Amino acid sequence: MTGTSLGTSPYRSYVYAYPHKTAYRPLAGHPGGRPLLGDLWAAERKDALSLYLHIPFCEVRCGFCNLFTRIGAPEELTTRYLDALDRQATAVRDALGDDGPVRFASAAFGGGTPTFLTAGELERLCDIAEKRMGADLSAVPLSVETSPSTATADRLAVLADRGTTRISIGVQSFVDAEARAAVRPQHRSEVEAALGRIREARIPVLNIDLIYGIEGQTEDTWRTSLDAALAWSPEELYLYPLYVRPLTGLGRLGTGADGPDAAWDEQRLRLYRAGRDHLLAHGYEQVSMRMFRRVDAPPAGPDDYACQTDGMIGLGCGARSYTSSLHYSFDYAVEMREIRGIIDGFTTTTDFSRAEVGRYVDGCEARRRHLLQSLLQAEGMRSAEYRERFGSDPYEDFPAELELFAARGWLDDSASGGSASGHSVAGRSAAPDLLRLSPEGLAHSDALGPELFSPAVRAAMAAYEAK
Repeated sequence: MTGTSLGTSPYRSYVYAYPHKTAYRPLAGHPGGRPLLGDLWAAERKDALSLYLHIPFCEVRCGFCNLFTRIGAPEELTTRYLDALDRQATAVRDALGDDGPVRFASAAFGGGTPTFLTAGELERLCDIAEKRMGADLSAVPLSVETSPSTATADRLAVLADRGTTRISIGVQSFVDAEARAAVRPQHRSEVEAALGRIREARIPVLNIDLIYGIEGQTEDTWRTSLDAALAWSPEELYLYPLYVRPLTGLGRLGTGADGPDAAWDEQRLRLYRAGRDHLLAHGYEQVSMRMFRRVDAPPAGPDDYACQTDGMIGLGCGARSYTSSLHYSFDYAVEMREIRGIIDGFTTTTDFSRAEVGRYVDGCEARRRHLLQSLLQAEGMRSAEYRERFGSDPYEDFPAELELFAARGWLDDSASGGSASGHSVAGRSAAPDLLRLSPEGLAHSDALGPELFSPAVRAAMAAYEAK
């Protein structure tokens, strides 16, 4: 399972899921063709699922965005999309069957911008989750993404009434000039007004997204945004490094192209550390490279769902679903014309009984996914849990990668009584009890994560043709 190629840049790839969606391929060409969802889920545990509903619409598209979303929705497109989402939900719930318990432990509406929908359409979206899928939104954590211009009082009232426990707003910068540089047309006054409406809605957890590495951003202007966010006492803050991807607005402008750029890397690392230290000094704890939670915040996540092991049901043409053996979705694109075509195809689909695009996950890939998704969390991974699931030791499965991380100082020497860098593969009977990243390891998460990609996934990603 080994073989590393660690580069020097700390910003290789933002890892939020594995295998990456650019490694997915049409399943029609796979032996056996497109599998029936009923067959895929027949032997799966379904008592602690995560439910995700994807709304692929935004009022504007930010210059850095490579998510699956389109600008606007003409000619009742949102109605047709929700009609298709209803049909898909019915088919998926039928595929889950009733031969065992089917329960959702968490739910999320993402996009795109779910609050692009009107208040009435949000009511229907919640009905699809509850009446079609059987998710009790008032009893499980429900997270919803929004934007300053769509966080209106009527929409927020619907979300609060239907049990939303967390609202996440993409601000990116409170400095108007930086927002313009990121091709995000907004004014601080609009952002502050939206935050006021969110607090008035009394949704328990507010998350604010900020971005560092914007052209012209300095430590002083970064501190301005951090302090402006802290003024609202958000329960969570996400600090994202700016990436510029092909086919995005900034990519077309040639801004900060994603090739080697030592000066930009240094800027992003410097701003990351400044932001991290500022939040830690103001009563926040670090959960991952990106996520910071106020130490007195109420728990917002599910207490019985583990992303490493439990399944996920994704509804909508940009959503992913995870079983133990297959990750699947619909086609993916960034370019607006391609996205429009995929959405139009989704709205006319009548048969949602089969998986269309995806990637099979064998035992080796499952090990990589478990280690990657655990290690990128600040709390780390208990080696005993890994051994219990896989019957092997992570240091036996990934000796080169873990030894390299230790040599770089990216593993925490103090974790569970031992020096991570002092462990050699030869003669070791077990890994340290706790594998955890050091502060420097967390800072380099976007270099460390891709090192755990398998050669096969890397090859598939490299062969993917962006569209």
